[in-house]
Amino acid sequence: MRRNEDATYSSARPMINFSTFKPVCRKAGFLPSIPPYLCAMFRRTLEIVSNSFKMALQELWKNKLRTFLSLFGVTIGIFCIIGVLATVNSLQRNIQNEIAAMGNNTIYIDKWVWAGGPDYPWWKYVNRPVAKFQEVKEVKDRSHNAANVALFIKAQDNVEFGGSVLNNTAIYGVTEEYFNIQKLEMAYGRQISDAEFSYGTNIAVIGDEIATKLFSEAELALNKEIQVKGRKIIVGGIIKKQGKQMTGGWDFDKSVILPFQFARTIYNELKTDPVIIVKGKEGVPIPALTDELEGIMRGIRKISPTDESNFALNNMDDISGQVSEAFVGLNIGGAVIGGISLIVGLFGVANIMFVTVRERTPQIGLKKAVGAKSRIILTEFLLEAAFLCIIGGLIGLLLVVALSIILTKALEFPVYVSVGNMAWTFLICILVGIIAGIIPAIQAAKMDPVVAIRSK
Repeated sequence: MRRNEDATYSSARPMINFSTFKPVCRKAGFLPSIPPYLCAMFRRTLEIVSNSFKMALQELWKNKLRTFLSLFGVTIGIFCIIGVLATVNSLQRNIQNEIAAMGNNTIYIDKWVWAGGPDYPWWKYVNRPVAKFQEVKEVKDRSHNAANVALFIKAQDNVEFGGSVLNNTAIYGVTEEYFNIQKLEMAYGRQISDAEFSYGTNIAVIGDEIATKLFSEAELALNKEIQVKGRKIIVGGIIKKQGKQMTGGWDFDKSVILPFQFARTIYNELKTDPVIIVKGKEGVPIPALTDELEGIMRGIRKISPTDESNFALNNMDDISGQVSEAFVGLNIGGAVIGGISLIVGLFGVANIMFVTVRERTPQIGLKKAVGAKSRIILTEFLLEAAFLCIIGGLIGLLLVVALSIILTKALEFPVYVSVGNMAWTFLICILVGIIAGIIPAIQAAKMDPVVAIRSK
């Protein structure tokens, strides 16, 4: 059978011998059980898509300025949508990572409830008793669900070395199991040993920024003596650089961590808002750990069943959930802002498709005259509009990726362009292409072949 390049558009009884497609399907890796007519339909679909893509590229190349101006709106629209979503998602991800760094499956026993707000009843919590060192052992002994229990105190103070002073540095005093809850990697040196915790040795691990500012190079701080409130402290380890913290968190880069028994000789522990941290065992759900700790703490403090608890069990998972809810509105707002920009691109693509239909009117008439069905013409122009939008969207996506790399390096703020955002780019572009091209495509599909061929 002589192959005609317009055979794809035949509206009469198919002039195709479907048996000829069987070897093609097998060569392409399809199972032999697939009927030959399905292979033929698949091939025809690929031909339509291929032809539409070629026509879209020809249109781009033939009318460069017009195409650039039309696709510029799509590019800016996608840049706005994906850029805003990537920024909001990156902000959310960084905050969630910082919250997770405070401990997964972890509960903080404090006198303060951490969930704040404009109506926060601080007067209700200010007179509550603070956590005590002896309560750590009691919680550990009574709990069946806790893997690790630690206490920490925090103070802001100056750190000195050789005439250099760093003001308002975070000083933490922690107990033995703290490093089992907070997995800190040392860049140089080592962590505090159990013996040093027990004897209250004047040793510390310090943050990278502290070490760099005091000693020019972090490694040089190892085994040197720094001073806090006139007390000499040996630097036993330097924490690997953590990066900037958006929520504050532990801010380990700017901190000094001491054994609790030594820290309490410098500071009055009752005036440093001590907090007990409890990490649950693997597989223990947070609600079960919370209920158990509620009973244990009420028992330790001898609170009667009719009295309200004088402590708070702050769950990091709840705080993480509140952050996620807060970002839902930001994502919607960002998408709306980008969507407004994308409307401009939609009209630009619609304009180029109207012009394209007018320029190809004789060609459309010829195709319909040889048997091309209206749905084929309709599909071609819709695919072409979608391809044009995808090209504009890819340019916008590349701009977002380039900007994310620049911001990550310049601001030390990781900006992520997720796979989900990339998928949204293609879906949005296809949708915009269909909306922009539907009216021109219908116009082309309804053309009378005789009138179209005679038009100039």
